[in-house]
Amino acid sequence: MTSRHRMLGEAIRAALLTGEPQAKVFAARAVARDWRLGRLEFGSDGAMPDRPAWPAKLEFLPPARMPKRGKMGSERNRIALWHALAHIEFVAIDLALDMAGRFGAAMGEAFVSDFLAVAADEAMHFALIARKLESLGLQYGALPVHDGLWSAAQDTAHDVAARLAVVPMVLEARGLDVTPATLERVREQGDEGGARILERILDDEIRHVAIGSKHFHALCEVRGENPRESWQKLVHTYFSGGLKGPFNDSARFAGGLPRDYYATIA
Repeated sequence: MTSRHRMLGEAIRAALLTGEPQAKVFAARAVARDWRLGRLEFGSDGAMPDRPAWPAKLEFLPPARMPKRGKMGSERNRIALWHALAHIEFVAIDLALDMAGRFGAAMGEAFVSDFLAVAADEAMHFALIARKLESLGLQYGALPVHDGLWSAAQDTAHDVAARLAVVPMVLEARGLDVTPATLERVREQGDEGGARILERILDDEIRHVAIGSKHFHALCEVRGENPRESWQKLVHTYFSGGLKGPFNDSARFAGGLPRDYYATIA
C-alpha cells in the first residue's frame, strides 16, 4: 500500500481485502501511516466489503464446537491459547479498519485517525503473537477458529453507535477482564517473553476501549441520548452473549467504562 492510493476509503478497502496475514499487517500499518502523513484524501469512495479477506486455509467452527482449552499445563494447550489470541488480534485489525472505513466519512477525521491507529496497534499485536506461535512450531491458521467477532461487526454494520457499543465497549472490554489471569498463567509457566507480549496488549486495549467510549459518548451527546441507557439498550439488542464477570473494574474505568454501565445488566 503506497501513496498512490489517494482516497482513504479505497486504501482501507484494499487492506480489508488482503487475506494473507503478513500482507494484511503491512497493509493496515501502511494505511495508518499514509493517513497520518496526509497522503490519503478524506471522504467516502465506495462501500466496505461485507466480509474481509482472511487466509484461505482457515477452518471455521461454531463457538460451541471449538475444542476446549485446558489450564495451560500441556504444550498443546499453550499452543491452542496463542493460536486463539492470534485469531482475536487478526480479526481486530479488520474490525478497526472497517470502523474507520464504514463510519469515518460521517464521524469525521479525528474518528478516522483514532481507529486507524487502533488498526496499526492490532496489526503489531498480531505480528508479535504470530512470531510467538512460530517459535512454538505452528503457523496461524493451523487450528480451527470461530467467527463470533466478525458476526458482531455484521450485526452492527448499519449503526455506528451499535458498533461502538458492542465492539470496543463489550468485546475489547472483555479482553481487559480475561488478559490479567492469562498473563499470570503464562508467567507461572516461566514464559516471560509471552507475559511481556500480553502486558503490551493489555495496556493498548485499555486505550482502545477508551477511544470507543469517547466516540460513543460524543455521539450520544449529538443525538441527545443518555449514554448509559443508550449503551445498555444497544448491548441488549445487539450482543447475544450476555455480560459475564468477573470484571476488571479498574481497567474498565480507565477505559471510560464505569461500573454502573455493566454491573446492573451482567
